[in-house]
Amino acid sequence: MSGLLAGKRLLVTGVITDASIAFSVAKLAQENGAQVVLTGYGRLSLVERIAKRLPEPAPVIELDVTDPEQLAGLADKVREHVDGLDGVVHSIGFAPQSCLGGGFLDASWDDVATALHVSTYSYKSLAVAALPLMSPGGSVVGLTFDATQAWPVYDWMGVAKAGLESASRYLALHLGKQGIRSNLVAAGPLRTMAAKSIPGFEQFEDAWAGRAPLGWDLTDQEPAARACLALLSDWFPATTGEIVHVDGGYHAVGA
Repeated sequence: MSGLLAGKRLLVTGVITDASIAFSVAKLAQENGAQVVLTGYGRLSLVERIAKRLPEPAPVIELDVTDPEQLAGLADKVREHVDGLDGVVHSIGFAPQSCLGGGFLDASWDDVATALHVSTYSYKSLAVAALPLMSPGGSVVGLTFDATQAWPVYDWMGVAKAGLESASRYLALHLGKQGIRSNLVAAGPLRTMAAKSIPGFEQFEDAWAGRAPLGWDLTDQEPAARACLALLSDWFPATTGEIVHVDGGYHAVGA
């Protein structure tokens, strides 16, 4: 077996369609020598169908990251397919409609709490649930959208992503003692299922098309997936608490 991730065992969350970043991560990981286990929430049959489109069909485990019982049982379910994990990919985010599209001032705490639980706290929850399977050299990688500024229509999801970025740094601090890294990839806007749920998403599309120095393809998930693979590999052994921007350089230039 050869490839950047030869012999690695990975748990990948967030595969909903083959247009998701998580699907591209799983596909490239398999092509680079990794064994992949997927998690799904809700319509498992849909995730299982998408899993069959990978180079090698991957097993799918049911996981609701807000359910303590499912998190507690995750390690045992993963062990049914692999004997440990070298990497975990967190590609999970959700906010009720009231939290997006300009409703920042009106969203209720209950809705905001849901967004923070699913999109932010779950990063820590997933890492802790997978920890019994991991050993020094392991890597946790999550996906964010640059939270250093406020974005039109992104609202409370932007707050959740800011929390995610902070949580990753704290996870890096607390998992570093065990030799496990935590890093994020900040991808530019992509036409994924998540993007379709954001009212006014076309504002992001227009901005990136005109400003990213390298240009930006809204339908190409592979650059972000490649960054995830690099962080999951052994090529960044001393990098943790980092955010790697894969956005055509948009974040680095002024308006």
